[in-house]
Amino acid sequence: MSVLPELRYPTVTELVSAARALTAHRPGVCTLRQVGASRAGRPLHLLSVGRARRAVLVVAGAHANEPTGSCTLLALARRVLAQRELRDGMSWHFLLCADPDGASLHVTPAPRSLFDYHLGFFRPAGPEQPEWAPSVLPPDRLPPETRALTGVIDELRPYLQVTLHGTDLGGSWVQLTKDVPGLAEPFAKSAAELHIPVETGASDAAGWPASGPGVHVMPAPGIGPAYPSLPDDVRHSTWFHAHRYGGLTAVVEVPMWASDLVDDPAPHPAPAAAIGRLARRLQRDALEVTRVLDGALPRLADLDGPLLRAAKWGLELVPGLASDLVHTPPADRTMAYVGSVDAFVRRVPLRAAAMLLRVLRGTDEGAAKQLEELVATWSDAFAERFRARWVPLEHQVEHQSRTVVAAALHAREGAS
Repeated sequence: MSVLPELRYPTVTELVSAARALTAHRPGVCTLRQVGASRAGRPLHLLSVGRARRAVLVVAGAHANEPTGSCTLLALARRVLAQRELRDGMSWHFLLCADPDGASLHVTPAPRSLFDYHLGFFRPAGPEQPEWAPSVLPPDRLPPETRALTGVIDELRPYLQVTLHGTDLGGSWVQLTKDVPGLAEPFAKSAAELHIPVETGASDAAGWPASGPGVHVMPAPGIGPAYPSLPDDVRHSTWFHAHRYGGLTAVVEVPMWASDLVDDPAPHPAPAAAIGRLARRLQRDALEVTRVLDGALPRLADLDGPLLRAAKWGLELVPGLASDLVHTPPADRTMAYVGSVDAFVRRVPLRAAAMLLRVLRGTDEGAAKQLEELVATWSDAFAERFRARWVPLEHQVEHQSRTVVAAALHAREGAS
């Protein structure tokens, strides 16, 4: 049976080849089929292991810049094949890559630094992200990747959907659309054993209740978002599509680089003032990128590719986000939360600069040089401020895999 030559971030082609090898090795247990196609015509593949009606759906590649999930998906498929008890009364289904077009644009061979990572960075604008598109677009404008994903959910009716996400720098955390009692303990144990910090105040889950450190549960309807200006609403994303069949979604995040600054539950002495300073830095940094973009626009008049759209979309979020940070009381008053917000507001202009740099290379070398200096400076400052340390890829994969298996087993108990 052919396998990937080493533990690294595979391409979509390699993912499909590995899945085909698994089905050839265990044809009575595994099937591989196409369940849709991307906007550019790239196929979306679903690998199924087992035939039981009670289903777990695992989704990788929803965000192109979060490549660990592809490795985890293959590791999980092999684990399920090797451990018969994981197929006892349940089937597993793996959407190999939810956004193959995005995966073709984000380049992550083996980044040695955050600067390397950002030189090949791509993350689509919100309306072009398969999971988030339903929260910002009407049903008749949803991209085909979203329709394929919701179609799979409609077919399988999974009691649990797990979507594999990651962060460039920070810690690990889980977001649940419904609580999974018992998950917090194995999640924390795995993180501790693998020396991965738990992001206890994740800005992505700001204001959400926690069933344990780093395990955040979607709040009840009617509770307003921590950042009102952001256009997306998790309740309208594909994460909630499983609810119509009585299921739930778990989002499992792991870091490429770890920082203990996001794992400090101590009270911050002045969180509002600190976040106000972060908001001002966000505005200042975004303005630097916007100035370069405005100067280059005459040479970009005929361009409207996904990199440029994504860079513009990120910059357009800044005024509202900065206002939210200044005028909304902090959703959490811990050192961990302020650290997570710090990381969040660094990413927005840095990612816009990185994608715009890729657009301008060969088109406006002067502007590209300015942006490369910004990307290098901001990447280094990010890593230094957070004392970044690389998490071995096998640890990223093992922690994410353990958490998925624990979620599947505990959610099955709750659904029985």
